[in-house]
Amino acid sequence: MDRTTKDTQSFQREAIPHLDAVYRFASRLSGSPDAAEDLVQETFLRAFRGWRQYTPGTNCKSWLFTICRNVFLRGQERSQRHDEIVEENLAGEAGATGVEVVNPLWRATSEVDPEGAFFGSIVNDAILAAIDALPDDFRAVVVLCDVEGLSYNDTAALVDVPVGTVKSRLFRGRRLLQTMLYDYAVEEGYIARREERQ
Repeated sequence: MDRTTKDTQSFQREAIPHLDAVYRFASRLSGSPDAAEDLVQETFLRAFRGWRQYTPGTNCKSWLFTICRNVFLRGQERSQRHDEIVEENLAGEAGATGVEVVNPLWRATSEVDPEGAFFGSIVNDAILAAIDALPDDFRAVVVLCDVEGLSYNDTAALVDVPVGTVKSRLFRGRRLLQTMLYDYAVEEGYIARREERQ
């Protein structure tokens, strides 16, 4: 068996089982099913190309999340630079013609979470919406630790912060979720309203 075949089999055995987890992570990052699919495709393409750099038997899921996050961040940087260039060009054109140009750029609104139905038995739309509403730093660690089950160390390596910062952000993110989901928890009967417990 040649090395390419062994690499392909190893990739299929270790990386492909994490496809759904990487899609969920990409969806949380991008907020759009189409963008998440593109992100997953690029992540797995880069992972396959760099498979010989991966150490077999280590945490493949964390490695894939790192690639996914890096691809997402690079895309964000490119998009931001593109928007700045377009705005500068529009401003230049407006000055040359004497016509005020209204910025035609728009951001696609986040679509409904595509895997919401899949997770319906575990996490419903209210919880997913609360997670999506968290500030980026808190959302990242909540998704990685609580949703995807990564360790503090793996999460710290992935988001490039110390483990203590991960624990702090996770604590604060969970507190924010508690506050956001209090009424939902009461309505669903998970907890009694505070005044009723006295």
